[in-house]
Amino acid sequence: MRTRRHAALLVLVLLAVVAAPFGSARAAEPRPQWAELGPSPADQMLAEYFRQETARLADACLADGASLDAWKSQRESRRAELLEMLGLDPLPERTDLRATVTGRVDHEQFTVEKLHFQSRPGLYVTGNLYLPKQADERLPAILYVCGHGRVKKDGVSYGNKAHYQHHGAWFARHGYVCLIIDTLQLGEIEGIHHGTYRHKMWWWNNRGYTPAGVEAWNCVRAIDYLQSRDEVDPERIGVTGRSGGGAYSWWIAAIDERIKAAVPVAGITDLENHVVDGCVEGHCDCMFMVNTYRWDYPMVAALVAPRPLMIGNSDADAIFPRNGVERLYAKVRKVYALEGAGDLVTLTMTAGPHRDTPELRKPAFQWFDKHLKGIERSVDEPAVPLFEPEQLKVFDQLPQDELNSEIHETFTELAPAPPVPPSHDAWQTLRDGWRRALVEKSFGGWPDEPESLAVEPAFAVEGAGMRFSAYDFTSQGAVRLRLYLAQPVDLARPKLAVLGVLDEEGWTSFLSMMRWGFERQIADELAGGEEALPAADQARFEELRRTQRSGECVAAFVAPRGVGPTAWNPDERKQTQIRRRFMLLGQTLDGMRVWDVRRAIQALRALDATRGLPLVVQGERQAAGLALYASLFEPAIGRLDLLDLPRTHRDGPILLNVRRYLDVPQAVAMAAERSPIVLYQATPEGWEYPAAVAETLGWGEDRVRLLEAEQVP
Repeated sequence: MRTRRHAALLVLVLLAVVAAPFGSARAAEPRPQWAELGPSPADQMLAEYFRQETARLADACLADGASLDAWKSQRESRRAELLEMLGLDPLPERTDLRATVTGRVDHEQFTVEKLHFQSRPGLYVTGNLYLPKQADERLPAILYVCGHGRVKKDGVSYGNKAHYQHHGAWFARHGYVCLIIDTLQLGEIEGIHHGTYRHKMWWWNNRGYTPAGVEAWNCVRAIDYLQSRDEVDPERIGVTGRSGGGAYSWWIAAIDERIKAAVPVAGITDLENHVVDGCVEGHCDCMFMVNTYRWDYPMVAALVAPRPLMIGNSDADAIFPRNGVERLYAKVRKVYALEGAGDLVTLTMTAGPHRDTPELRKPAFQWFDKHLKGIERSVDEPAVPLFEPEQLKVFDQLPQDELNSEIHETFTELAPAPPVPPSHDAWQTLRDGWRRALVEKSFGGWPDEPESLAVEPAFAVEGAGMRFSAYDFTSQGAVRLRLYLAQPVDLARPKLAVLGVLDEEGWTSFLSMMRWGFERQIADELAGGEEALPAADQARFEELRRTQRSGECVAAFVAPRGVGPTAWNPDERKQTQIRRRFMLLGQTLDGMRVWDVRRAIQALRALDATRGLPLVVQGERQAAGLALYASLFEPAIGRLDLLDLPRTHRDGPILLNVRRYLDVPQAVAMAAERSPIVLYQATPEGWEYPAAVAETLGWGEDRVRLLEAEQVP
């Protein structure tokens, strides 16, 4: 049975290692209703962890920009970081836009051109260009980016440009050219914004992909298009939008200085709102960059300085709460003050919920009048929709060569499969590059300075010829985990320690095995009561005890955060939003579980019972990936034994940006240089690379051993 294989793997490992050689080697604010993660101690531990990590990033944000020179010295490097976190490093080629006008709609004061262009070949952007009929000179232009306003009839999407048409009409009636562009998900060609939010496409994190990058690039090319139009003054272009469009206004204003004035509306708040207060649960993936460099969002706002910036928001907006917006504004004001441009930034806070209201529109219109036209006038004429959605539709038939619906597969480039290095020097260069990438791009959320392990005994009991004990240790901040040891009572001087890394399935198998000898202890200490336990497995318990005696070894087990004793809210939606919180902090859950495994190894080596013993680390399925990556950063692992290790990171583990640099077989090769590895896999396909590297570089024919998974009972 699959639920028994993790314990079986441990037994198999113990038998194998007998003969196998070892290698060298703040005050609380009211929160939205979704803020609570759950009532259990594990949920509260997780909530405290998120509070601590968020505070750390908030305190660091803009902390090194105390002077104008300091800020200017970092501004361009910060902009480059943002481009990378949007998946725009390197910038895509500015290919021919192939701009096409498919029709026009006439109004007595303006004309609407229905058009599309390709921001890159096959990535179509549909939009409406509003052109005043009276113009004596080139006009200022507004790029209006849409929020989540779906307009769909009988299965046909008309694009969210139809929902937000009243903005384009107002600008055109008041002397502006206005281009309203559809978003990826809600355009006439429907792509995906909800990869992690809804579709469990966690591999987006692996490849450093976010639809925010697509929206940002489409905005860059939209400015290219506006500057190509004879009606537009290329030096007077502004951007605005609300909700999702507010977020995209931030991206383009921060990365492209051709934007001369910006009014993002209800599109940004700080990490405290998103992570601690839970506002992330109200947002899709298009609202967030891949936070590789661990920013809080005031950094994005600061990159607009010193250009004119109005931040618009409502005081009762549940997904962009007032307190977070005000905290962000306070930080960005300091940057504008350094630039001597304090009068060029303002916060407009109006009464109301998350809605497109006249009270938010009027100040935005006046801001553009002042900074793009150099005039001040009252704004009384309301912005109202004038057309039916069908009138604004661009395509009669959707193009067959569109990439919009699958752009998440190609927008960020994956690292190609590398050749086997022909020499030790070539390998060293390759390996060191991968290691730097892992440290800087995948595991940047690990603590800079590990704190004390603070190992404390939790319990120790004897029964059925076995000594069973546990030790609590600090992995990180609020995260306290438990390390379990099992050893035959008549084994006074063990010669080996084996650490099993458990996933949920392995945890269940562990409980079943240990329950036979320690019913009460397992019920009281591990599972919260006998009714929650799986059936006791006497055969596995006795097999473990026999093989420990013959192998003269101590068996240790660890369940990383979120597994077993620290399992948090089991609701599927909550699980999704917990994982998304990690991403907002520049981490992934799997990446921090790798850290947990590292700390478990350190704790095991700190115990008197296991100090100095050779160590085998083993895991199954996703836990095998955690063990693999932990071994790259911990010295002197005697051997790795990995069962059903995913062949590609698309299947896990999920590590930030990892596929932009390497895949699982390359990580196995890195680990094999440090420790012998046994892979128990269903098929040998896909594992040729590490074996070939080991053979080419003379690490020994047994350095990477591949055995069929069926050999595990």
